[in-house]
Amino acid sequence: MLLIECPWCGPRAESEFTCGGQADIVRPREPEQVSDQEWGDYLFMRKNTRGMHREQWLHTHGCRRWFKATRDTVSYAFQGYETFGGKDAKDARDARDAQEGKQS
Repeated sequence: MLLIECPWCGPRAESEFTCGGQADIVRPREPEQVSDQEWGDYLFMRKNTRGMHREQWLHTHGCRRWFKATRDTVSYAFQGYETFGGKDAKDARDARDAQEGKQS
């Protein structure tokens, strides 16, 4: 079983997550000015690289938060995780723990 590290919850089974595809895709600023071909490319065309790849993941059966992961598509090994705010996994967990400590 593959373990994926949620930045907030820590390592969990792959079955708890849903892959959202390639990360860092930029939406066109003025979609109404984009041709049908360009809009189709934005919606459907993704890189299918061999090796290191940045993806978005959803912790579907956990905290239900999105995060980014860098994964080697050959070995499936995850190399790093970060939140959409730019924090790495450890920083996100530390922030969560600090917030939970304030609520107690």
